[in-house]
Amino acid sequence: MLGYVMAEGRGEVDALLAALAERLQAEGRRVTGAVQINTELPNDVKCRMELQLLPAGERVQISQSLGALSKGCRLNPEGLEQAVHHTEKGLDTGAEMVLINKFGKQEVEGRGFRNLIGEALSQGVPVIVGVNAKNIAGFLAFAGDFAEELAPEIEALHGWCLETL
Repeated sequence: MLGYVMAEGRGEVDALLAALAERLQAEGRRVTGAVQINTELPNDVKCRMELQLLPAGERVQISQSLGALSKGCRLNPEGLEQAVHHTEKGLDTGAEMVLINKFGKQEVEGRGFRNLIGEALSQGVPVIVGVNAKNIAGFLAFAGDFAEELAPEIEALHGWCLETL
């Protein structure tokens, strides 16, 4: 009941999860979680990263501007924690499915959505999470045999959801 998806192209997993959320909600499914929306900024090397909170669509910014030459982490941890809290409330009110934009550095280190993933699974609620190559070892160490890799295609993701619901 824990699916993960990886893809090579920048923003590809984000677009897939956003499309999946839209499709599931159009079918009347109760979905909670967060999908990432990146907005390119003029005269800026880095994009603005926001999480669109499910199901309502409210957005919370998770990036902070550190300057064009910065090499540090741009994550706004307060924004991420706001998204986690929102998703916890969605889980508490009867969500059927959890979609999470990324199992990233915060989750590898035990923060972010990590505990929520475990809580959803303990309640029998399926979870799909995006994972990138940099964090796959940490994700698999966390997930163990519970994780199932899903093809980065909308039909494969949707089919998995229907099988697990």
